[in-house]
Amino acid sequence: MSAAIHQEVTFKASPDRIYNALLSSEQFSKATGGAPTDINAEEGGTFSCFGGMILGRNIELVPNKRIVQAWRVANWEEGVYSVVKFELKEQGSETLLVFDHSSFPEGTGEHLATGWHDNYWKPIEKLLA
Repeated sequence: MSAAIHQEVTFKASPDRIYNALLSSEQFSKATGGAPTDINAEEGGTFSCFGGMILGRNIELVPNKRIVQAWRVANWEEGVYSVVKFELKEQGSETLLVFDHSSFPEGTGEHLATGWHDNYWKPIEKLLA
């Protein structure tokens, strides 16, 4: 496993709107252009995003504050999961999302870092605008 990804993104929205965008099948699918999404928004619940390209399980959910997931790309070796953590910090009318991604396969970090920006932050920002 390789290094970690740390990203911080400020959204012009409340923590609950970002939390819902990340955990609501309907909201996430809408943000990602209608991509098939199935999210069980409970601790221990599984999820499938981007038509099954991203799979995982919710490890810890603290409403409007924190999401921790076992997260994988479908074409990774069977049984290989990374860990993603979304921390939401309210800052007036904005929210700082502090994101950490660790334990992913070596050589995938650069692609993943770009993917978070292009496939998560930009579409969610557009959804919340």
